Amino acid sequence: MKALTVGQFGTAPDLQTLAMPEPRQGELRLRIAACGLNFADLLMIDGRYQERPEPPVTLGMEPVGWVDALGPGTAGPAPGTRVAVFANSGGLAEYGCFEVARCVALPDAMPFDDAAAFQIAYGTSHVALHHKARLRPGETLLVLGAAGGVGLTAVEIGKRMGATVIASARGADKLAAAKAAGADHLIDSEADNLRDRVRALGGADVVYDPIGGEQFDAAFRATNPDGRIVVIGFASGRVPQIAANHLLVKNITVHGLYWGGYLKFRPEVLTGSLSTLFGWYGEGLLRPHVSHTFPLESATEALSTLRERKSTGKVVIRVAEVE
Repeated sequence: MKALTVGQFGTAPDLQTLAMPEPRQGELRLRIAACGLNFADLLMIDGRYQERPEPPVTLGMEPVGWVDALGPGTAGPAPGTRVAVFANSGGLAEYGCFEVARCVALPDAMPFDDAAAFQIAYGTSHVALHHKARLRPGETLLVLGAAGGVGLTAVEIGKRMGATVIASARGADKLAAAKAAGADHLIDSEADNLRDRVRALGGADVVYDPIGGEQFDAAFRATNPDGRIVVIGFASGRVPQIAANHLLVKNITVHGLYWGGYLKFRPEVLTGSLSTLFGWYGEGLLRPHVSHTFPLESATEALSTLRERKSTGKVVIRVAEVE
């Protein structure tokens, strides 16, 4: 089978031919139809992701496809069942073996492109805004990186939860995508003074931040007393430092969120969230935004598109033709 692998962290990935994997007890083998890309895949290539399997590593954290086989003595979805997997790696291949506990059946009406764009992006934003920040109707939500894979879903879910949404993104095209997702106010992160613009709009009650760096600093200064900031990631490359006395004076709470980490200590948070999200999707309330699709043979080009921030929403790799 074909698989996109990294032989050593810090080196470019290669499309290689590997032996067909065999599922062990507790695992299923997935015939992969598609896989969503995430910023974390870029961190994995560089060896900077928080979970680091020993190389060589097959990339891809968000595969979807058909159950192909079950491991010995394993109870799980029947072969042919359409499922999505949250995997730390292994999704950018024609087949992969994954723990049954990490798989979720897909709604019949959900196309594979939507499914590959759904789980991590929507799951992260829903857990961030519902479980962590406790976003309330009528509050003001500031979304940084609002045209990215998770940012657009935060705009969409924030509106679904009744918030006024301020979207910050780079350039007119990305701001247009955020507006289409439901943003009420738009801020160009390259041209506008983020702190001043947010303050002029009444400040932020909740900040959703996958960027870090200077944008975190500006958003912090525009956060209202008793506000909540959810730290999703550091796409800027700089981890912000927070003065604890400023938290105290303004009664601000800062939450950290690693969505996949809940699998280890409170998996019911993720399963409950995904149940809600799949319900919303079935009602037509969520519309995954996929700006680019690539075949597996062009996966390195797809990763460059993500690294160079040429995409809005999600980038999806199509591995197999849908029957």
